[in-house]
Amino acid sequence: MGKRGMAYGIRRAGPVILAVLAILPTPAAAQEQPSQLTLERVFASPSLSGPAPRLPKLSPDGRYATMLRNRDSDRDRYDLWAVDTTTGQARMLVDGERLGTGAALSEEEMMRRERARVSGVRGIVNYDWSPDGRAILVPLDGDLYLAALDGNVRRLTETEATELDAQVSETGRYVSFVRGQNLHVIDAASGAERQLTQDGAGTVSWGSAEFVAQEEMDRNTGHWWSPDDRYIAVARVDEAQVRTVTRTAIGAEGTRVFEQRYPAAGTPNAVVELYVMAPDGRGRVKVDLGTDTDYYLARVDWTANGSALLVQRQSRDQRRLDMLRVDPATGRSTILFSETAETWLNLHSNLRPLDDGSLIWTSERDGFSHIYRFRNGRWTQLTRGRWMVREIEGVDERTGRIYFTGNMDTPLEDHLYWVDMRRPRTPQRVTEAGWWNEAEMDGAATRALIFRSNPDQPKQVYLADTSGRRLAWVEENRLGPDHPYAPHLASHATPTFGTIRAEDGTDLHYRLLSPPREPGRRYPVFVQVYGGPGAGRQVTRAWTNPLHQYLVDRGWIVFSVDGRGSPDRGKAFEDAINRAMGGVEVRDQLAGVQWLRGQDYVDADRIAVYGWSYGGYMTLRLLQGAPGTYAAGIAGAPVTRWELYDTHYTERYLGNPATDAAPYTASNAVAVDRIADPLLLIHGMADDNVVFENSTVLIGALQQRSVPFDMMVYPGATHRVSGEGREIHMWRTIERFLQRNVLDPR
Repeated sequence: MGKRGMAYGIRRAGPVILAVLAILPTPAAAQEQPSQLTLERVFASPSLSGPAPRLPKLSPDGRYATMLRNRDSDRDRYDLWAVDTTTGQARMLVDGERLGTGAALSEEEMMRRERARVSGVRGIVNYDWSPDGRAILVPLDGDLYLAALDGNVRRLTETEATELDAQVSETGRYVSFVRGQNLHVIDAASGAERQLTQDGAGTVSWGSAEFVAQEEMDRNTGHWWSPDDRYIAVARVDEAQVRTVTRTAIGAEGTRVFEQRYPAAGTPNAVVELYVMAPDGRGRVKVDLGTDTDYYLARVDWTANGSALLVQRQSRDQRRLDMLRVDPATGRSTILFSETAETWLNLHSNLRPLDDGSLIWTSERDGFSHIYRFRNGRWTQLTRGRWMVREIEGVDERTGRIYFTGNMDTPLEDHLYWVDMRRPRTPQRVTEAGWWNEAEMDGAATRALIFRSNPDQPKQVYLADTSGRRLAWVEENRLGPDHPYAPHLASHATPTFGTIRAEDGTDLHYRLLSPPREPGRRYPVFVQVYGGPGAGRQVTRAWTNPLHQYLVDRGWIVFSVDGRGSPDRGKAFEDAINRAMGGVEVRDQLAGVQWLRGQDYVDADRIAVYGWSYGGYMTLRLLQGAPGTYAAGIAGAPVTRWELYDTHYTERYLGNPATDAAPYTASNAVAVDRIADPLLLIHGMADDNVVFENSTVLIGALQQRSVPFDMMVYPGATHRVSGEGREIHMWRTIERFLQRNVLDPR
């Protein structure tokens, strides 16, 4: 449960008209096949959604758009591709299969991939442009490579250990990484390597983000280069006081036992300190982060000229965040400003230091996420209204425009907008209505990579200017006759959207997919639920998982509603779950079921609910809170006792159980005596996010009370059950369960 982008300056202009799709490899012409989907086809390669580029980026000079592109023959294997935005030529820069050694991943690397939700990805999973635009840093199979644009690849490291968190410094002179829990730096020109820290061992590590920073705080690094490479700020993490848990990763061919430092709710966190040093490790000073060590190091940035560090320090209760200005020469800090909240503060990565010393920032202080400018100790609000700014994508200081993604038009769509920081008026939308958009801009905010989809078009990627005019397709992914989804277009179901009323009159958005309906016929309903805060929204105007189309082909209506606690509707909409998870969001889901029961095409006796992670927790709470409402429930990797989950996520919403355990007792999902409807429990046996113990606690309680249930576990699977064979097996299991308990109950 629990996007990191990097932008560089591009200062080119002029139209570019490309036809990249004709150059990029496309799937082979589809063979004739039935229009109705099969599970085997849903999980086979190539993906039914077409090519799925990851991490699109623009080169510093704007000439190239790069991305990780999956193979037609293997949807989970990615290679590094580049498209020349002046000629339209596309080519593979790094073949991950050819260059890779096939070396087994270290446990630490596997867990980092799990944190980033790319545990099922093979080949290249990350890369980073050098600031001079001449090379790209590529981590692969535990070692580091520099790929030049002429196709030559230089190997930087060749060790048995894994190099983690690799970065190119701001001037491109250095490559930094973590090996053996210490920070190392390589001179990019000479290849000479230096170890900057020495005491990383045991519970101490340098330069990497700790568990909760990666899992819950969207901070995936532990070291930060200054703009001129004069300094590097480095986090030192000591997990000595973090509770050790024994995690038994049960696999198909054996069991591995890990002693893992896991900061469960109410227990001590790691002690995180921050130091500043020269690129050779000399002149190290400790940053003054205060006398209370029980804080979160939320973010670290540099001012535009590199004269100071900007450090975000969040309190343990997450109700206060201080922005510290730090002198890198002495480590002395002062508080620039503080954000406070009565419930909790949502972290973000929207700080933009400007050349004039002012800061662009987003805050929810008026109840919605909006853009502010902090200048000479005073605030100016630049956007306002009952809508949310999601991410600041770029700032053009020359024109004064701030580009951002948000949902000013509708909560169902995300768009790229701009606002003038000097004369703030109504923001101007850049992207086309009717789509869900994400964006990556160059550092000068002159161009943008737009990746978008809608319910009738899988994800596309194109290069646009600041007016929104498309300059080039990077991945058109057009639903033509050769597209993998083409044989199934005839039965494609476009979702309908609408609102229902919660018990207090709040509007809740829903999405419904339906097969062609026959008059007088009533249909079973598959309710997909997440329901939790922070992520996992179900109701957006984006491309739908082909698995939903598979269910529709088999006569199911697929329905979702986003209730209170979910993001993008304002802080009050989220705050409804404060100290009361499993309350109002459950009642909002039940309002959705009540609405369904009022539709003359719904079979009220054949409504099933399915959810994963927080959605699995919600499934249990729904079965416990409203027996007889659902014909059956499927709970995947559910949290059952919140005391088993980590500090930063859980305490944000339920408080600290060491001081007040009541919210935990009320929110847990172990009241098995109230489960009267068929239940299927699914969990990966090597899950280190929602640990398998959550399910064993539930299993024990169900057995103790003689409550019947079905179960399927997956040896070696983590929080996501991945792999074509296992995914097919899991959904076959779900299908049989639904057939037996919903479609054809005895």
